[in-house]
Amino acid sequence: MASSMMHKKIPPEQLGFDFDGVIADVAEAFIRLADEQYGLQGITKDDITHFDVDQCLAITPAKAEDIFHQILVDSIGTGLKPIDGAVEVLTDLAKRSSVTVITARPLEQPVHDWLRVFFPQDSLPSIHVVAMGAHDDKARHIRANGIRYFIDDRAETCVQLEGTGIQPIVFSQPWNKNRHQLPMVSSWQEIKALCCQEEQP
Repeated sequence: MASSMMHKKIPPEQLGFDFDGVIADVAEAFIRLADEQYGLQGITKDDITHFDVDQCLAITPAKAEDIFHQILVDSIGTGLKPIDGAVEVLTDLAKRSSVTVITARPLEQPVHDWLRVFFPQDSLPSIHVVAMGAHDDKARHIRANGIRYFIDDRAETCVQLEGTGIQPIVFSQPWNKNRHQLPMVSSWQEIKALCCQEEQP
């Protein structure tokens, strides 16, 4: 767990977040749409053991890409839901500081539309979204926004961030299991504890 290696709380303004797989439950949306549109029944989240789902599920890359494209361009229409606790914790953090979300998505607007549906209106001005359009260039955007700690579900991204002056924290998901040796969190309550824990002697 990440808190075991942190000796003092993380200032909220120094903590950044990925979107899909950390804030938004993209796995639930993918599984549901795969069933509804392609008849792929019986898939569970634990079956998604690779970030590239066609590497671990009986689905073609084209079908997987189609489903993810739908989610990216219309997060509301595809029924994308928040991960448990994300809205509550981020809303609380937004009352104390700015919240920075840096996503590999190419489009910001669907994320803003989604935030407007799930978050209180008065918290939205404090949530800053950067859609940078690539998985492998996050460090530059993270540094540009003054972020020192970053939570992401893609193990490869976190490994890349390590050694750049940014402390990666992996949000535990089946697709990043046994793929890294980095600090982890497994819930939004653990993320809240990172920002609220008392300083240790």
